[in-house]
Amino acid sequence: MLREYLKLSRSFNAVLTGISPVMGAIAMQQYDITTLILLFFIGFLGHTFGFVFNDIIDFNIDKSSKEISDRPLISGTISLRNAWIFAFGSMAVAFIISLYLAITTQRFFPLIILAASASFIILYDLVSKKFPLTDFFVAIGVFFLIVYGASVVTNSITSLTTLTWIVCILGAIQVLFMQMVAGGMKDIENDFYRGAHTLAIQMGVRINEGKLFVSRSFKTLAYGIQLADLIGVFLPFFIIWNIRTLSLFQYIQWASLIFVGFLMFFLSHKLMMMKSFDRKRARMFIGSHYMINFTLVPIMLMSQSNPWPGILMFFPGLGFIFSNLILHGTLLQPKTM
Repeated sequence: MLREYLKLSRSFNAVLTGISPVMGAIAMQQYDITTLILLFFIGFLGHTFGFVFNDIIDFNIDKSSKEISDRPLISGTISLRNAWIFAFGSMAVAFIISLYLAITTQRFFPLIILAASASFIILYDLVSKKFPLTDFFVAIGVFFLIVYGASVVTNSITSLTTLTWIVCILGAIQVLFMQMVAGGMKDIENDFYRGAHTLAIQMGVRINEGKLFVSRSFKTLAYGIQLADLIGVFLPFFIIWNIRTLSLFQYIQWASLIFVGFLMFFLSHKLMMMKSFDRKRARMFIGSHYMINFTLVPIMLMSQSNPWPGILMFFPGLGFIFSNLILHGTLLQPKTM
């Protein structure tokens, strides 16, 4: 049964959300391992709540899709009642941990920021299939989650550094791609035939007799978001660290960022150039993009001369691969995606 609950919580990419508040704290040069672990669990549990609640709200739409029949609510291995308990239990534990941090640090204003993050995720889950552009709610939710991680180590939100705000914005940009592009593409068949009002459909992405058509405007959006992401990770080198000459390490750093950026564009291009919709193949491209996209910020943060950001670089990929192998028997294609 534990296996089914891990499927329901989308554990394959829970690590991505889990490290979001951690990156906020590291941007503020917080390296206390206990604090970072607690922040990770808050992010992980927040991720669990968001996806389980989304599955509950979208149950009537999703149950008609054979492609996602492995999801526990659709297969019937977990009841709606137990899903409600699991969702709000996860949220309760996350806030209990955050309350512990607030008491030990005597900083209570971060609780308001965490509540704001949860509110935007709830709002998205309630209206995501009804209106386009609701993906911004998820991006704002993750933005506040990163702000929360940074705020637990400072006495005022006005004390957050420029680097921290850049990390928050980058997190939001990366989530926008995941939601608008990757999310829109992976669900396009079910959403299109069910008449959902997602951004991908509003921008002209269509399926006609099994053939996939991706509009030029949607491709431009996808490439534009990724370009903004790449510009953002290079920005601190010029406006914060004021680099005039690069050290050997920074040359390696830049080369790594450029290589990851190239892979991002390559995978998204392959996804959008599919001639016919193949969810299994789409999962592979999206899953690979998940793993590399979230390495950009950790690689950039290594300029703070601390090993923690570099270690974080491997977490999303390892979490994604191990979750898929254990729960689905695949490497890059989670069946509950």
